[in-house]
Amino acid sequence: MMLAPFLLALFPLASADAEAGADGGPGLAVLAAKIVTCAEEGPEVIDRGVLLVKDGRVEAVGPARSTEVPEGYEVVDAGDHWIMPGQVGLHCHAAGPNIFQFNDLNDRVALANPGLRVWPVPIPGIGMMKRAAAGGVTTVLYIPGSSSNIGGQGILWKTGFDNFEDSVLRFPGSLKLAQWGNPEDWAMGVNMTFQNWNTRNTFKRGIAYAKRWEAFESGEGPEPEIDIQFEIFRHLRKGECAISTHTQMYQVVLMTITMVAGELNLPVFLDHSSVGGWLTGGLAEELGVPAICGPRSVDTPARGMINWARTGYEGFRGLAAGYQEEGATQIGFNTDSPIIPQEELQLQAGMGVRYGLDDSDLAAIRGLTIIPARAAKVGDLVGSLEPGKHADFLVIDGHPADPRNAVELTYIEGRRVYDAERDGRLW
Repeated sequence: MMLAPFLLALFPLASADAEAGADGGPGLAVLAAKIVTCAEEGPEVIDRGVLLVKDGRVEAVGPARSTEVPEGYEVVDAGDHWIMPGQVGLHCHAAGPNIFQFNDLNDRVALANPGLRVWPVPIPGIGMMKRAAAGGVTTVLYIPGSSSNIGGQGILWKTGFDNFEDSVLRFPGSLKLAQWGNPEDWAMGVNMTFQNWNTRNTFKRGIAYAKRWEAFESGEGPEPEIDIQFEIFRHLRKGECAISTHTQMYQVVLMTITMVAGELNLPVFLDHSSVGGWLTGGLAEELGVPAICGPRSVDTPARGMINWARTGYEGFRGLAAGYQEEGATQIGFNTDSPIIPQEELQLQAGMGVRYGLDDSDLAAIRGLTIIPARAAKVGDLVGSLEPGKHADFLVIDGHPADPRNAVELTYIEGRRVYDAERDGRLW
């Protein structure tokens, strides 16, 4: 935590405004040439629309010609710009002190640390999150690293606020699982076989613990003793959060899906999802497992490097396009910040389209918004512009998958946390 003043000095803060649309303030109406709602129901695109915000929530969204703006609302005319939901980044290591890869979190204590919690680590108002908000990322999942097989519990975090209470969207935000790669050098080396055994063993014990509590709560068993290591499984079994899985290489991604989702019936989504992982797209869709791709956007020619995936596929393959061609529809993007800066999440979607993702049904925008929100079990709160949801939205030059388009305004819960004209370009 001693690095916090140094980091804050590196990146100046822009204070969140207490203004129209925020909790307790007057209402806000934002007019724009196009509103992309990413709605679960109703129109996903509204031309010449208006977004109404009251008490930090979306009040209404519709065509300007037929949506009445209540008396006393502040009106912001965004002209030819677009409005879209705030972006959701599900692989973030940049909400706490992080310089030269230092992070105030030790997830290497044991190979499995399901009780480890990251919530003491993030710093409200830290510069890297202010930059994320300037890039249109309004919610991140701040998680442990991948040095151990089961690293602990992440936190869903709003990027633009200066205090802890406002910044927390949900805790626990996820349980971090890392398959293959980084955890293999833990202790004397555990390799894939032991990792699979360790994951299954730990998860089965956690499920058994949660079931004992379920029996007690239904009046069918005694009250169990609280075991902080396995409390997270009560949330997982209720669908209140998901397992975020650092997984790559076809065989390993396949094991993640078949074991965690298929055999153990736990909610899970894929992170990284690379090195042939796209070959699982059909099965991922069948078992309801979202694929969150990044920061690597392509698989390189199989025979031009070490053939980790053993897919036999020749040529560059865009990961998002690969999953889509295999039948997956729940495809999102991540940056693994600060590996790729969090504010460049928009660029990840652009690379997905550049390397073959069919965006004719707004797949790129949905992959930045509602799909990651649903994957993290907060689709009822963020990820789309629908009445009752948090008023997290952007005013942007145009389609976010076009890197020439920049964010002009960022609102989180109705508060303007970034204004390019006021704050300048932070990145």
